[in-house]
Amino acid sequence: MPALAAMEDRIAAVLAQHSWVVLQEAGGVRGFAYAGPFGDRAAYRWSCIVSVYLEPGRRRTGAGRSLYLTLFDRLVARGYVVAAAGITLPNEPSLALHRALGFTEVGVHRGIGWKHGIWRDVSWLQRDLVTPRPAHSPAPW
Repeated sequence: MPALAAMEDRIAAVLAQHSWVVLQEAGGVRGFAYAGPFGDRAAYRWSCIVSVYLEPGRRRTGAGRSLYLTLFDRLVARGYVVAAAGITLPNEPSLALHRALGFTEVGVHRGIGWKHGIWRDVSWLQRDLVTPRPAHSPAPW
C-alpha cells in the first residue's frame, strides 16, 4: 500500500482531467475507483484507464459496481468515450466485475507486471462509455 503522501499526489494528478471516487463508511475509506490517461498523445485524449479497489470482504456487495458507475458518469460528463482496464492475473473476481459492467477482453500482456514476487500477466479490457460513439471529436475539457 502506498504511503499517504504518495496517494495524495496520485489523487491530485488524476483530478485535473479525470475523476476519483471514494467509498466511505464508519469513518474510513472502504474502496475507491479512479481514471487516468490512456496515453500522452492527443489521439487518446477521449480514452482513459480505470481502476477500482475494495477493502477485503467487500467483494460481491455491489460496492465495486457502485464506484465504477459513479466514476463512469463523471467521465462521460467530462467527454470521455472509452474506458480501458488492466487486471493483473489471476484475478477472476475482478474479471467478473468488469465483464458484468460491459467490458470486453482485448488482449493479454504476458509476464509484464512484477507482483507478489513473480512476473504476472495483465489482461486488458475495454468498454465504451458512450454509445454510439460520436462521429466527431467530443468537446474539449
